[in-house]
Amino acid sequence: MEELLIVTTGGTIDKIYFDDKSDYQIGEPQIGMILRELGVNFRFTVIPILRKDSLHITDADRELVRATIAAQPARHVLVTHGTDTMVQTGMVLRSIADKTIVMTGALSPARFRGSDAEFNIGCAIGAVQTLPPGVYIAMNGRVWTPDKVRKNVAANRFEPA
Repeated sequence: MEELLIVTTGGTIDKIYFDDKSDYQIGEPQIGMILRELGVNFRFTVIPILRKDSLHITDADRELVRATIAAQPARHVLVTHGTDTMVQTGMVLRSIADKTIVMTGALSPARFRGSDAEFNIGCAIGAVQTLPPGVYIAMNGRVWTPDKVRKNVAANRFEPA
């Protein structure tokens, strides 16, 4: 992998919660800080495109993500995305040829102790380096194509579709 392109769209992984009103905002992308703290030995570039909960991502937003990735020379792409509509965005990204694109996110914010964010990011980085071109979703220690996975909201996990 010559360089990893990281595209961020917001989602739980980047959320900041406020105790006084039980509300949240999407904060700065956390992935660059996480990778620097872990001391990774590869170059990466972070392009923050959106700061949205995935339930608020529109078709126009998905097209912006697709066009941004397609316009970049990097062949290895990691997308951080909210989990509720990750599959839908993954289906749109399948139109991009000759790139390995792995999407990941978190079921609890990266800022929270015990978050699944670092584990999911690590899994996604391993996947993006080893899988053939295509679009994949890396969550809960598993990797799927977007057409073979769904989020089980009740169980708060991803599982085969």
